[in-house]
Amino acid sequence: MVINDQSTKFAELDRFIDELEISDKSSALIPVLHHAQTLFGYLPQEVQSHIAERLDVSVAKVYGVVSFYTFFTMEPRGRYNVSVCLGTACFVAGAEAVLNEFEKQLGVKSGETTEDFKFSVIPVRCVGACSLAPVVMINDKVYPRVKVSDVTEILAEYKDA
Repeated sequence: MVINDQSTKFAELDRFIDELEISDKSSALIPVLHHAQTLFGYLPQEVQSHIAERLDVSVAKVYGVVSFYTFFTMEPRGRYNVSVCLGTACFVAGAEAVLNEFEKQLGVKSGETTEDFKFSVIPVRCVGACSLAPVVMINDKVYPRVKVSDVTEILAEYKDA
């Protein structure tokens, strides 16, 4: 969903909240945050405050949820989110070296986004695919058993996109 105008994004978010078919809208915080992040690309303070007001919850509660779950981000991310699993199985299988290679080739550190907002490198704790270790996900695409030598080829799929 691509909406460029901020006021249009807030209107769409309000429409989403208004259409919730539950009496206690505060119980829909996580789905509302997911929808907001889809609209805005991230969850800046202004969006968090708006959600808090619309759901009648504290800004602290919204911030607590946003900062707890790794899916949510308060900083703009790239078009392609390179998630490298650092869970035990992946770490033992060499995920740290794979992560380092993505950082090197993209010129950013973990948690950062390239200047052109094309790539973000995101270390994650577990993607639940231990038998495929080490695992890399770029957006929703899963790359199993990734080796350092695979990184250039993986990135090539996205660099011209």
